[in-house]
Amino acid sequence: MSLIAAIRQLSAFVLVLMISTAIHAQPEPSDAQRQAATEVAESLRYGHYADVSLGKAWSREAFQRYLEVLDGQRAYLTQADVDEFRDLEGQLDNVLYDGELEPVFALHHRYQQRLESRLNWILDRLDEGLNYTYDDDERLELDRDEAPWAESQAELDELWTKRLKNAALSQSLNDLDDEQVIDNLRQRYEGQLSRVRQTNSEDIFGLFMAAMTSTIDPHTEYMSPRQGESFDIQMRLSLEGIGALLQSEGEYVKVSSLVPGGPAERAGVLEPADRIIAVGQEDEEEMVNVIGMRLDEVVDLIRGPKGSVVRLDVVPAQAVDMTRSRVVEITRDTVDLEDQAASSEVVETTRDGRSHRVGVIKIPTFYVDFDAWQAGEDEYRSTTRDVAREVESLKEQGVEGIVLDLRNNGGGALQEANSLIGLFIDRGPTVQVRDARGRISLYGDTESGSLYEGPLGVLVNRLSASASEIFAGAIQDYGRGVVLGNRTFGKGTVQTINDLSHGQVKLTRAKFYRISGESTQHRGVEPDIVFPSLLDPEIIGESALDNALEWDTVRAVQYRNYGEPWRYLEELSARHQERVETNPNFIYLESQAELARELREEQTSVSLNREQRQREMEELEGRQLGLENDRRRALGLELLDDWVDARGEDEEESEPAERAKLLESAEVLLDYALLTDRR
Repeated sequence: MSLIAAIRQLSAFVLVLMISTAIHAQPEPSDAQRQAATEVAESLRYGHYADVSLGKAWSREAFQRYLEVLDGQRAYLTQADVDEFRDLEGQLDNVLYDGELEPVFALHHRYQQRLESRLNWILDRLDEGLNYTYDDDERLELDRDEAPWAESQAELDELWTKRLKNAALSQSLNDLDDEQVIDNLRQRYEGQLSRVRQTNSEDIFGLFMAAMTSTIDPHTEYMSPRQGESFDIQMRLSLEGIGALLQSEGEYVKVSSLVPGGPAERAGVLEPADRIIAVGQEDEEEMVNVIGMRLDEVVDLIRGPKGSVVRLDVVPAQAVDMTRSRVVEITRDTVDLEDQAASSEVVETTRDGRSHRVGVIKIPTFYVDFDAWQAGEDEYRSTTRDVAREVESLKEQGVEGIVLDLRNNGGGALQEANSLIGLFIDRGPTVQVRDARGRISLYGDTESGSLYEGPLGVLVNRLSASASEIFAGAIQDYGRGVVLGNRTFGKGTVQTINDLSHGQVKLTRAKFYRISGESTQHRGVEPDIVFPSLLDPEIIGESALDNALEWDTVRAVQYRNYGEPWRYLEELSARHQERVETNPNFIYLESQAELARELREEQTSVSLNREQRQREMEELEGRQLGLENDRRRALGLELLDDWVDARGEDEEESEPAERAKLLESAEVLLDYALLTDRR
C-alpha cells in the first residue's frame, strides 16, 4: 500500500468517527435567506414582465430545474435519491412563498453527500493506480442531460470509470507519462473536493434561487450581497481584469463574449465559446486547474491589479479534444470610454478601372459619459457625438457610402441608440417598449434634420445585441440602409435591479419592439444579406438560453420610408455571391461553418480506445488544417503545420474572416450606391 493510500485510509477512519458531528455541521438556511426567498416570490409574481403564476405546474418545472442545476449530467444522484425528495415537486411554490427552505437544503445535502463520496471514490482509484490499456471499443457519452437517473451506485460507478478513463486518456494524449497523469488528475479532484467541503449556506441558497428564477427567463436572477457588490463594480467599469464575460458549461468555464476595447479583445487571443481549463499568475510557475471549479472562484483567480499578467490555458472553441489547449497571456487593465470610442477608416476598391471610397465606422458599444452629461458639460463623450465626428470626417474624404460596424456590440445606453438613429433620419420613432401591464412607450428622435443622407450599411453578427438590434432594426424598417452579416443575438428584454432585505433581484420588466411591431426578442434582426459565421447559434444567442421569452408582435407605428433596399436585394445578393465564390476567406468561413454543423450532429460521444481516438482527432484536425491552409495558399500566406497555430498571429492573418466581412460589406454597399444612383 502506498503512503498516500495509507494516509487516505487513516483520514477516512477519522471521518467515520466524526460522521455524526459532520452531519450536524451541514449549513442551514438563515432567517435573512428565508425572508429573501419570500421577497423574490413576491417580485416574480407581481413585478415580472411575464404573467408569472407560481402554482403547482410551475413547482413541478422548478423541481426539475433545481435537479438540473445540482446534477444536470445525471452523474451523482440516483433515481432513489430523486424519488426520496419527490414531495418537493409539488411544494416549491409554498417553499418560496413561506421561506421554508429546509427541504431544498436537505436535497442539496444529499447531492453534496453523493458528490463528496464520488470524489473520494475517484481519489481512491487514483491511489490504486489506473493501469488503463485503452484498447477496447468503449465510448463515453458526452451529453447526459436527457439521460435517465441511474438505478444504483454501481451504475454510476460504470459511468465514472469511463469518465476517469477519458480524463486520463486526454492527459496521456498530451504526451504526459502515467505519473504526471495521476498527479494532474489528483490535483483536479482534490481541489474539487476541497471546494465542495467549503460549501456554505449562501452557496446553497444561491443555487436554489438560480434554479427558481431561471424557470421564468434567463435574465431574471437573484444576486447575493457578494454577487451584487461584484455587479456594481462591473457596472462602474472599475473592475481590473481581462474584459471577458464568462459562463459555466458543465465542468468548464466558457467565454461568452469579450468586452469591447478590453484587454482580451486587444490581445486577440480569446474568442467566444473558448474554454478555460487552468489559470496562472505571472509570478507563479504552477497553474491552477479550474475544471469543475465554481464560476465566481474562477473569476476571482482571473482578477488582479492593473498591469499584472494572467496566464490562461485555453481550449479553442473549434477543438475536438480538450488536449488541444494553449497557454495565453493577457495583461490586466481597466476599460474606459476611450477604449470603447467609435473610430473610422476608408476602404478603397476599384470598379472598371475607377477608384471608389467607402467609409467604415466601428462602434464597439453604446456609451455615454453619464457624470459629465448630468453635470451639464458641453463636451461630454457619447457614441452619437463620436460617430457624428467620424461621419463629418468621412464626408470630407469623399466617401460614396458609410458602413456602421456593430459586430460584437452588446448594447449599452438606449438613449444613444435613439440619438444615433437620428443622425441618419429626420425625426421619427425608433423603438417601442412594452411593460408588464401592456402599456407601450414610444421612443424616438425628436430633432429635425439628419447628418448623413447617403448610402448606408449596417454590419452585425450573433454578438450584436440589445441597443445594436434596436438600431439595425430601425434602419431596416425605415428602408434607410442595408443590413449585412448574421442574425443578431435576440435580446429584446429590459431588466431592472431591486434591493431586497438580503441581496438583490434582477427582474425582466419590459420588452423591446421595432417600429414595425416585431419584437427583437429571441429571433433578433435578420440581415438582408447573410454572411457565413463561425459563431454557433446553437450555443450563442438568446435562442440558446433556457426559458427565453418568446418572439411576438405589437401594433406597428406610423413611419416613413427613406428608401427601398428590398427592391435591389436580388441583384445585390447575386453580385455578392459572384464575389465570394472565389474569395478564399469566405470559402474558408463557409467550409468551417459546415464542419461545425457536422460536428454538432455527429459528435455525441468520444472513443476510449487510444488508436481510435487518435485517428478521430487527426482526421478532424486534418480537415481543419486543410481548410486553413487552402485559404492561406490562395492568399499567398505561409502554410501551417498545426491549425491551433492560426491563433495569435498578426491581425491580417489571425482575423481574416472578420476583415473579409468588413471589406465585402463595403463592396455590397458600393453596389447599392451605384444601383440607386443609376435609378
